[in-house]
Amino acid sequence: MNDRASVTLLEVAPRDGFQSIAEPLPTEEKIAIVEMLLDAGVTRMELGSFVSPKAIPQMGDMAKIAAHFKGREGCKLSVLVPNAKGASLALEAGYPDLVFVVSVSEAHNLNNVRQTVAQSLDQLRAIVSEAGTGGEGIRVDLATSFDCPFEGTVPLDDVRRVFAEALEIAPKAEFALCDTTGRADPLTVARRFETVMADGPAGAVWAFHGHDTFGMGVANALFAHSVGVSIIEGAAAGLGGCPFAPGATGNTATEDLHFAFEEGGVATGIDRTKLLAAADRIAALPGGKTASHLRIVPRQRAVA
Repeated sequence: MNDRASVTLLEVAPRDGFQSIAEPLPTEEKIAIVEMLLDAGVTRMELGSFVSPKAIPQMGDMAKIAAHFKGREGCKLSVLVPNAKGASLALEAGYPDLVFVVSVSEAHNLNNVRQTVAQSLDQLRAIVSEAGTGGEGIRVDLATSFDCPFEGTVPLDDVRRVFAEALEIAPKAEFALCDTTGRADPLTVARRFETVMADGPAGAVWAFHGHDTFGMGVANALFAHSVGVSIIEGAAAGLGGCPFAPGATGNTATEDLHFAFEEGGVATGIDRTKLLAAADRIAALPGGKTASHLRIVPRQRAVA
């Protein structure tokens, strides 16, 4: 359980957000936005994904971006890897902090990475074996932990089963329950985390990834934090929308999360004025879909 007095806002716009934009963005623009987020005080960030550019063209310049930020201090920069090949590329590039995604829903996993859940878990096993850390430095995102765009409500027992299998493979990993479609409600988020966290080891680090499709993004994050989740994921300007989850809109805006936690006395360590400046730049990107409450509030009131 966390001390509830602070929370880590993990920024995913450079990965989950950028990948939602079809036309490739200039590498220099991506780097400039990441620099703004770092300057705002972000301490955890998904820098991008080592994935085939045929699957996600937006990530075709990942090697260049990784080289630019390699060794950067003050922020834990992680990269998403869909399989063991991606993990090898990340490790070769000097990025040992990996994010591995496996969907609880078979239908979504097949649509997302063209593998069954069992096959994805085999990929996780290979990644942990190569890293040689028992999963330390790896975060396992359990996608569709609440709802699947193809199958509807995901049974809690399925979440517990996939978590148990992943935990056996990577006992030292961080874990996240992900509301991939944004359909979860705050009470269900809290109950599911309490149940699944009780299945894991004491002292495990937990994260929550949410979308604001149904307007529950901030509330879901607050309820997750209230039961001991210490890492909350968001994207500045609310950029995003999973390309493999029809109907899912953008990620919960980091600035909205920042406002909710900081106004409630929970420290984030992030400068709101600088965060909003980064969000403005992201919102101006061509082809991006953004949704933020705080960014459209008169700026003087937003930062007061």
